[in-house]
Amino acid sequence: MKLLLLHCNYIEYEAREKALKDAEGILKKKDRLEEVLVAFTTVEKADGLDCKGSISAGAHAITEVAQKIKAENIMIYPYAHLSTDLANPLLAKEILQGLEQGLGTNFQVKRAPFGWYKAFTLSCKGHPLAELSRDVAVKHEPEEKQVESNWYILTPDGVIHDATKFDFSHYEGLHKFYQYEIKKSRVSDKEPAHISLMKDLELVDYEPGSDPGNMRWYPKGYVIKKLLERKVEEICLSAGAMQVDTPLLYDQNHPSLKKYVEKFPARQYSVKSRERDLFLRFAACFGQYLMAHDMTISYKHLPLRFFEIARSFRREKHGELSGIKRLRAFTMPDMHTLCDGTVQALEEFMNQFSLSCKWMTALGLDYEMGIRFTRDFLDKHRDFAQELVQRVNKPVLLEVWNERYFYFVVKFECNLIDSLEKAFALSTVQLDVDNPKSFDITYIDDTGEEQYPLLLHASISGGIDRCLCALLEHEAIKIARGEKGSFPFWLSPTQVRLIPVKDEFLSECQKMVSILPGRVDIDDRDLSLSKRIRDAEKEWVPLIIVVGERECKEKIYTPRYRVPLQGKKECTLSEIQAFVQSQMDGFPTAPLPLPILLSKRPRFRG
Repeated sequence: MKLLLLHCNYIEYEAREKALKDAEGILKKKDRLEEVLVAFTTVEKADGLDCKGSISAGAHAITEVAQKIKAENIMIYPYAHLSTDLANPLLAKEILQGLEQGLGTNFQVKRAPFGWYKAFTLSCKGHPLAELSRDVAVKHEPEEKQVESNWYILTPDGVIHDATKFDFSHYEGLHKFYQYEIKKSRVSDKEPAHISLMKDLELVDYEPGSDPGNMRWYPKGYVIKKLLERKVEEICLSAGAMQVDTPLLYDQNHPSLKKYVEKFPARQYSVKSRERDLFLRFAACFGQYLMAHDMTISYKHLPLRFFEIARSFRREKHGELSGIKRLRAFTMPDMHTLCDGTVQALEEFMNQFSLSCKWMTALGLDYEMGIRFTRDFLDKHRDFAQELVQRVNKPVLLEVWNERYFYFVVKFECNLIDSLEKAFALSTVQLDVDNPKSFDITYIDDTGEEQYPLLLHASISGGIDRCLCALLEHEAIKIARGEKGSFPFWLSPTQVRLIPVKDEFLSECQKMVSILPGRVDIDDRDLSLSKRIRDAEKEWVPLIIVVGERECKEKIYTPRYRVPLQGKKECTLSEIQAFVQSQMDGFPTAPLPLPILLSKRPRFRG
């Protein structure tokens, strides 16, 4: 809050016209106060982190000056010109009203109307204390409260072990995950391995023409991204979820959204649209909450699931950005489920937990499970926790909070350990007991009474961008062990590469392209055969077929399979066709993202 404090003989003003659409109503357009301390006041965004504290601090600063100059009258005058970091109008009005009420117990106080263009005249007294300024700031707690918790290992037999005493000798990944969590160190002095891989494979790159954390996706990376989106979309639809689409932009002054924006102001991308202050969503929650608020819902409709593939934005701190592991613009499939009571909510939680585990299997990733409970919820639902662990059939890291600091009482995440032994989460489900009340989401129960549902937040895949990061980090670890890097077959940008030994065999390759399923291309470049095979290996092409005179005559081929694919060493075209199809069963398809002939392709990097 910025204050310009003038000791005046008088001030008088006239409200001429509204400056804001939601300007406050007024009874008198003109007013005057004599022998007065005029407090020109600018309310800033940071004041919203602690409204009561800001009002108290502002009132104290004004009172201190008023007592020094022995002023009994105070005019609070809204003045937006002392700062460029203005609070939204609802917040500003709330704090100005609070100042008026707080000072009114000791002084005669008037307040000029907020949101109006006003003409004013004043006469400043001109003594040493007649013109003063104050910068009022309240010390706030960090954005994210540090919570205390206890760490355990929960094994499939239902035993909860003290994590400090657990034998991790057969669980290296779990031990790394535990060490990462207790240290809480997100800083690394090395670049994650996926960054060089995403560039070398021409998948994703930094965009110097944008804000950091907003990436450019090349054709091969984009096809992987779209396939991941389609697969998680299929999973959500098959689970009975309804697909929706909600806005990217939201009003900072919306009553239900205001507290979220004020809680994390530094994380928002703010947008000014004439007189309105907007922000880019950092999750799809807001749109789906507001949609649910307006719906007419019966207990017969529950569980009610809806989801979207949500483009979201979050202004992460510059030092937190890391390739496609942590971004400012990302894609997060968000599903929300309204439930009728705890029994139904836990059943849905278990189903979505299983879907998340299947997703990780589809990616072929090794992962560690983290499950987090409030202590009272764990005490009541110990069998539920045990069943979760039995489904993954391996020990999991269990974090227990003594009290609830968040909107959820239980959550899990599938966590990947990267090449730098840092953990990051993908799939997650959370049981929310708070937001239905905050957004007034209700349903009618079987007695005709209005109730608040329980709410599940689920991202079956986690961030799509981060899924590709996880795949690349997983392969980087394999490469460091001397193994070949590869994508799951269904995600490989090129699934089959045909390499004609000579130009005369190009037409045979073109015929094969028309017969074979999947994404098939032809390396027709004027390079040696060995160079073209090496390039296919560098691109992680899973199936490479050299086509020469023998192949054209005998129609027998000897594919080169990239680990872990294992097909016949010598096979017919129909057998290759059947093999490719078998690798694609249950997965979405997409066209080849680049020209079929490599000679027609540009290079996207250097």
